[in-house]
Amino acid sequence: MPTAPDRRGDSPSGFAFSIGAYLLWGALPLYFLLLAPSGPFEIVAFRILMSLAFCALLLTATRAWRPFLALLRDGRVLGTMALAGVLIYVNWQTYVIAITSGRVIEGALGYFINPLVTVLLGVLVLRERLRVAQWAAIGIATVAILVIALGYGEFPWISLALAFSFGLYGFIKKRVGDRIDAVSGLTLETLWLAPVAAVQLVVVGLVSGLVVGSAGAGHVAAMIGAGVVTAIPLLLFAAGARRLRLVTIGLVQFFAPVIQFLIGVIVLREPMPLERWIGFGLVWLALAVLVVDMVRSSRTSRSARAAVATDPAVAEAAWAEADLGTEPRP
Repeated sequence: MPTAPDRRGDSPSGFAFSIGAYLLWGALPLYFLLLAPSGPFEIVAFRILMSLAFCALLLTATRAWRPFLALLRDGRVLGTMALAGVLIYVNWQTYVIAITSGRVIEGALGYFINPLVTVLLGVLVLRERLRVAQWAAIGIATVAILVIALGYGEFPWISLALAFSFGLYGFIKKRVGDRIDAVSGLTLETLWLAPVAAVQLVVVGLVSGLVVGSAGAGHVAAMIGAGVVTAIPLLLFAAGARRLRLVTIGLVQFFAPVIQFLIGVIVLREPMPLERWIGFGLVWLALAVLVVDMVRSSRTSRSARAAVATDPAVAEAAWAEADLGTEPRP
């Protein structure tokens, strides 16, 4: 029988931490737009290096260098975090390209699609068995992507690159589980990416010239702050995730793409032709199907936990009905 989920409920502090994290993630487009006239490759290079510096300060402040250095002796962890670093680099670079090229809405679409991609990865990578509602959600999302691609005349590569890179990143991070905390994980990832960032800055300097240092002290401060705005939401999310049920986290995660979508439509006035509205409408329908199914399964799981104390046979039947789709299938 699958392991029973966490018995704890949702705490108010968990809501506060998680909502704070997703509000900050949702507002990131506005922050990156403040970094103009720096280009996307210069911005991401500074984001990597400043994130590494900020994490080093946090490790020092929390006296956590000893457990972090112990991780450096674990070859498997280092390899896993190197792969995670590659995926988060692809995600960051694609996202900043989207923001700086006036495609915030397409970036928001990627994070709307991300939960559906996570479900799909469970099938392709872990051989999980999905429920009918989950298959329906994936099918509706596929139709949505086709509608957007055909109607808008351009394949939504930014959206899919963001969704799949972050989906795979989440899968990789899950493999290391509780062995690495949020700060140590981001430190390792950015440590691996630091040489890439350095080379990227050299290339940008040779090709077009670096903007940082020539656009005023405020611009320099904002570029340095890129590390802070990267690490703080991650720390808030890590704190919130420990205090919320998985189903609650699944619902809260939609805060960020909703805010990004509103920024694109209302603040930046990006075009939303009819085919885009139809495509987004289908994506939101797919997410509604997924959320309803997730809530129903969560309730069934709680029934299974309650049944454990009275009749194990009843509990086994309840778990079979829930079938949360989180166990690898042969």
